[in-house]
Amino acid sequence: MSLADAIGRPGISPAGNAPGESWGEWFDRHSRTFFIAPAVTLILIFAIFPTFYSIVFALSRVRFTADGPNFRFVGLQNFYKQFFGNDQVHFLGKTDSMGVFGTVFFVVVAAALLWWLYRSLKITSWVGMLGRIISAVMAIFIAWVVAASLVSGNTIGTLLTTLFYVFAGCALQFVIGTGLAFLCSQPILGKNFFRVIFFIPLMVTPLGVGYAMKMVADVTKGPFEPLLRGFGIEDWVWSADPWAARFVMMICDSWQWIPFIFICMLAALENVPRDHVEAAEVDGASSIQIFREVTWPQIVPVAVTVLLIRMIEAFKIFDLPNIMTGGGPGSSTESMTLHSLYIWRSNDIGTSAAVAYLLLILTVVVCASLFNYVVLGQLRKARA
Repeated sequence: MSLADAIGRPGISPAGNAPGESWGEWFDRHSRTFFIAPAVTLILIFAIFPTFYSIVFALSRVRFTADGPNFRFVGLQNFYKQFFGNDQVHFLGKTDSMGVFGTVFFVVVAAALLWWLYRSLKITSWVGMLGRIISAVMAIFIAWVVAASLVSGNTIGTLLTTLFYVFAGCALQFVIGTGLAFLCSQPILGKNFFRVIFFIPLMVTPLGVGYAMKMVADVTKGPFEPLLRGFGIEDWVWSADPWAARFVMMICDSWQWIPFIFICMLAALENVPRDHVEAAEVDGASSIQIFREVTWPQIVPVAVTVLLIRMIEAFKIFDLPNIMTGGGPGSSTESMTLHSLYIWRSNDIGTSAAVAYLLLILTVVVCASLFNYVVLGQLRKARA
């Protein structure tokens, strides 16, 4: 009997099959597993394994010798010194004195989060409650850092600088990208030309963006030098001012990533059924009312997905501050990724890995909280 006959003939089946099931039927039943298995294997090899392996570095003090790397287990010491040791000011900022406004801010935020947890006791399972506790603890800790450093007028560290890039930058990019997508979805003259122009920054490599923006932002030789001289601020150097440098980083990063949000939101807007919009226009609805009541509920799934992907990418910002300012002035524009790189360059591999893991924990908690408590809520409202 040939193999082809066996595959199509019931009663001849591999072990574990249902009685009378052929090879072909068995393969059809397990085809999804065969197609998924290679992808899962690649994820395990190239993502999960290095993530778990690098925890060995984070829990050790690594020294390179002629015989190779030498590991000495130090436990959580590499993590501890980011919060209480020599690197505390670098990571958290100056938090030794909290002003009146900082105290009031922290008390209000902490009370609101504790009230949110209390209200969740009756409507959430123990698994959901555990997730809310983790999110609340993280939020209270960040609120304390904000209150003790930023609100109290003290220096902030790489933790808050990274969060500034993520939340302020992504909000700006989302608003502008969605607005441009909405304009290009309208019947305006030359919209195809503008679609190509808006998409160009995304094609440039991050290294190219960094050097291009460094030249553009040069107040002595850049294109804005005559404008600054006309306003009498020719002596102003943005790279010497911490907050000016952070805003320049955010604007340059936005120039690169607005096209990503633009193209995704444009695709979502063009997939909104035209008859729904026309029905609202017949009823006399304005453009703003149509967008709020008709268009927005239908593009919410795409919008929140795009924003979540962009936030995950923003946590890893590295190229622009490294090229444009080197993290300066001081460490004002230094992100956690750049912080980890500089420690790695000093051959402190364990502390570098610890900072990278802190960034991983921060990214997972923030993005998971955003998805569970904001995104899913918006999706439920849209479906309702």
